[in-house]
Amino acid sequence: MERKDFEAWLDNISVTFLSLTDLQKNESLDHLISLSGAIQLRHLSNNLETLLKRDFLKLLPLELSFYLLKWLDPQTLLTCCLVSKQWNKVISACMEVWQTACRKLGWQIDDSVQDALHWKKVYLKAILRMKQLEDHKAFETSSLIGHSARVYALYYKDGLLCTGSDDLSAKLWDVSTGQCIYGIQTHTCAAVKFDEQKLVTGSFDNTVACWEWSSGTKTQHFRGHTGAVFSVDYNDELDILVSGSADFTVKVWALSTGVCLNTLTGHTEWVTKVVLQKCKVKSLMHSPGDYILLSADKYEIKIWPIGREINCKCLKTLTVSEDRSISLQPRLHFDGKYIVCSSAIGLYQWDFASYDIHRVIKPPEFANLSLLGFGDIFALLFDNHYLYIMDLRTEKLISRWPLPEYRKSKRGSSFLAGEMDWLDGLDGQNDMGLVFATSMPDHSIHLVLWKEHG
Repeated sequence: MERKDFEAWLDNISVTFLSLTDLQKNESLDHLISLSGAIQLRHLSNNLETLLKRDFLKLLPLELSFYLLKWLDPQTLLTCCLVSKQWNKVISACMEVWQTACRKLGWQIDDSVQDALHWKKVYLKAILRMKQLEDHKAFETSSLIGHSARVYALYYKDGLLCTGSDDLSAKLWDVSTGQCIYGIQTHTCAAVKFDEQKLVTGSFDNTVACWEWSSGTKTQHFRGHTGAVFSVDYNDELDILVSGSADFTVKVWALSTGVCLNTLTGHTEWVTKVVLQKCKVKSLMHSPGDYILLSADKYEIKIWPIGREINCKCLKTLTVSEDRSISLQPRLHFDGKYIVCSSAIGLYQWDFASYDIHRVIKPPEFANLSLLGFGDIFALLFDNHYLYIMDLRTEKLISRWPLPEYRKSKRGSSFLAGEMDWLDGLDGQNDMGLVFATSMPDHSIHLVLWKEHG
């Protein structure tokens, strides 16, 4: 048949074929296949594979490919990366997919980083770390040895740990090396806080003292309490030091002169925690930027304005139970927006703008978990046997780590959390250094540290 006649015949056949029903089309194809030889069947096989197995990631516009990929879970996407170099290139370039995957794992996202491959690498790092947490293999332990009597007070800041002991000394340790940087003679320490130049100690001798690290000299002595001083905090900018005592009072001092500016009364139990913090929210009683003082005893948290007036009034008293049937644990978290404290029945979170209870978290199957640290994503908790990490989005415990028989303290001063940034979300850089420290019966300090990334 001539080419021209063939093309005319083919056009006629095509028009007729398109007018058939699906069943008639199938019967026509079956008949043609039965009349075909090996060459025709091979040709049909080669073309069917191309027609039926279309590479949609290669053919679709990139924006549409990204939209489709967002519906797949990350593990499936990692498997798809193995299909071909083209698939790996397209999937790895889908930044939104990997950022979302990281967020779901509790990872912080820096939106200024626009490198898609970076976020895929971050996700791979994230799943390894989360697997370690699930398998209880994310931490390691170490000890600091140097005191000759029981250690009552601990304070951590920027990789340095301060310890105050009954051996009338305070030591400053580099956690990463385990080396003692400073060791000075003090009084018996019930509470400690430090910076680069000085150390402030609260003591069982009812006084507060300020010491110079470099020389060990006592630069200021604060006398006035009639009971042991269990907690101290200070602010150089305000030139203010606050102290909480077993005499049921909170005192406000001039840090530079040692003069008592104010004595705050109203507590009916030992004041075991004081916190001096800048407010970050607005309410009828305070504005963002105002400094606020929190003081806590066994049943109450009191909120005070910081000023030099003598008759300072308590702004608000927070309680878990009006009849005092439920006691608070001696740990207090305040970030300027929320107050968090643990009790015998769970964690209580108050909105600082309204003073209303924002949230109550009751850990499943466990009673009497104590608070160490609280963030946007995770909380660090512990009991007599384990250290726990809770995912605050689900309120589920996602990891635990065994603890030795550490020294118990009703005041909560003999244990603390280390680095806290990771509680607002891991980022691959903040999961390092100290997680938890506690004093031991043999006078050593037990440390729980993040393992290096595998």
